[in-house]
Amino acid sequence: MKQCLVVDDSSVIRKVARRILEDMNFEIAEAEDGQQALEHCRKTMPDAILLDWNMPVMDGLEFLTSLRNEDGGDRPIVVFCTTENDVAHIARAIRAGANEYIMKPFDREIVEAKFQEVGLI
Repeated sequence: MKQCLVVDDSSVIRKVARRILEDMNFEIAEAEDGQQALEHCRKTMPDAILLDWNMPVMDGLEFLTSLRNEDGGDRPIVVFCTTENDVAHIARAIRAGANEYIMKPFDREIVEAKFQEVGLI
């Protein structure tokens, strides 16, 4: 079973994402900020990461930059999932190593389509 780390400071978003991804046969871990996510990845590198941008402690972009510099940090497929939807933010995310980008609010159909595009399902 593939593992997905859901990183978002909103427990509601994490819960919704968990339900969608579990239905897609992913094993889910959660983190509420980038620092927690980085600590998780240092212990167990997931197959996929659904990542928010705006979080306390360490934001999504800082996390992604740090992740890509870790041993094995190039492996996870990272899908940003955020309200930051202007072209500049999207370009920065892709340059930092994001594989795909989802706008909030999202639903199962959107998540499924993006995960298919990047070869996760």
